[in-house]
Amino acid sequence: MKTSTSIKWTGNMSWETELFGHKLILDAGVENGGEDKGTRPKVLMLTALAGCTGMDVVSILKKMRVEIEDLQIIVEGDLTEEHPKYYEKMHVIYEFKGQNLPMDKLEKAVSLSEERYCGVSALYKKAIPVTTEIRVVE
Repeated sequence: MKTSTSIKWTGNMSWETELFGHKLILDAGVENGGEDKGTRPKVLMLTALAGCTGMDVVSILKKMRVEIEDLQIIVEGDLTEEHPKYYEKMHVIYEFKGQNLPMDKLEKAVSLSEERYCGVSALYKKAIPVTTEIRVVE
């Protein structure tokens, strides 16, 4: 299945796209010649990973009948110092909130997402190390 997107230059360093009816603006910071009208493109790589695995994990936990109160996913990326700057590794932190959450099921849901369902994770792992951490907050 082929997927595509397009992006339109809106002047200076700013770009705009529409994804599934939602407008997204990309821009560079003032320090890099932009006007800070939108997010930076590279950080969307971290967001894509968080969103992809998050949707998987929530869906899997629902099927396991595990009720969580909240889930925050933090993705930390380490950029190289030299150009082209890219993420040389990523670390995913799953912060689950709830009472008496079964750690074995949380680990299973995260593992299934990372190893079977999340296409973003699968692609990134072909290029860089992606590590995981699970935290439970009651």
